[in-house]
Amino acid sequence: MARDVNPPGTGHEAARPAAAAAGRHGDGHQLQNWLLGVIALGIVLTMLVQARFLLISLVVAIILFSLTADAIHAIARLRLGPLHIPRWLASVVAVVLISSGLMTLSAIVVSEVNTVLSTALAYTAQAEAGLAELFGWMGEDVQAAVVAAIRTIDFGGYLRAAAGQAGNILSATVLIILFVGFLFVERLWFDTKLRNLTGDAERAERIEEIIGSIMRRVNRYLLVKTLVSLLTGALVYLLMRGLGFQFAEASGILTFVLNYIPNVGSIVATILVTLIALVQAVEPATAAAVFVAVTAVQFAVGNVMDPILMGRALRLSSFGILLSLAFWGAVWGVPGMFLSVPIMVAIMIVCSHVPMLRPMAVILSREGLPEDEGVAGGGPPAAAG
Repeated sequence: MARDVNPPGTGHEAARPAAAAAGRHGDGHQLQNWLLGVIALGIVLTMLVQARFLLISLVVAIILFSLTADAIHAIARLRLGPLHIPRWLASVVAVVLISSGLMTLSAIVVSEVNTVLSTALAYTAQAEAGLAELFGWMGEDVQAAVVAAIRTIDFGGYLRAAAGQAGNILSATVLIILFVGFLFVERLWFDTKLRNLTGDAERAERIEEIIGSIMRRVNRYLLVKTLVSLLTGALVYLLMRGLGFQFAEASGILTFVLNYIPNVGSIVATILVTLIALVQAVEPATAAAVFVAVTAVQFAVGNVMDPILMGRALRLSSFGILLSLAFWGAVWGVPGMFLSVPIMVAIMIVCSHVPMLRPMAVILSREGLPEDEGVAGGGPPAAAG
């Protein structure tokens, strides 16, 4: 009889403990990677929160640079016979125009905010009466309770805090202007740096296409949003001016600015304009008429003109926009809510060009097709590296 060449404890039976040990080692290594990822995420979030003033200014500067870079490139290519405008001269003119425009806009916003805040204290009593009047139909006891609750709110403290926050706009404007200037200077050598960094001209060209796609979509979004917000703010201003309310200019500016916040900005603007009307009229019927009129303006402009002008350029999921709005609002506050959509566009386009991150781009896109305009056929784009 032939002997068994595999005595007990050898062969497959001996390999099982080794396989189990390897499996435990692999699970431990995967757990370690997850923990390192959580720690890295915590560090990134901490840096985003602690350096938010600097980072918000940098993001705004990049957006302004993106809006003007293509125009400068087009101006630099213009020729009048043998004459042409040097790119450095066009960049200097752009920086000067951006600086003067930002300083003027900041001064207007700060002045308007200070005017509203200083005058709002005089309307405190009328605000209490107007808000209490809304609950008059529920009985005198309820109305008295509402008045008592309102009087416990320190409106003066909130207004002074808001005035202090408005003062930071000028500091941020100066920092943004510095960032824009440095970005224009760095653009002169950006192509060379990118080719030397990647070591591959084809890969550098692909990265430039991705950056160009981000700039085109963000620029189109901001231009359309500016046009829609400007029209909405102008109509609200004409409405408040026609009804004889004070703060018509502030109502128009407030509507224009808040409409940049996706989804919730128009709702907040409508409520604030209605409160402005309620404080001055102290009649619920008048405030209700203003609410209906402003809602109609927001609906007509936002749901008719906005989709026509925007078209399919954005391609963002509505739920993804809400998530981005909530996240960046929690991290950077109100400025983060303004910047949530441009940041989401950039993240979606970058993820769509990286095979490992493509599922994230599909989730963030509206139709599940996150590819940029330059990808033909709608298939998966080539990886950027």
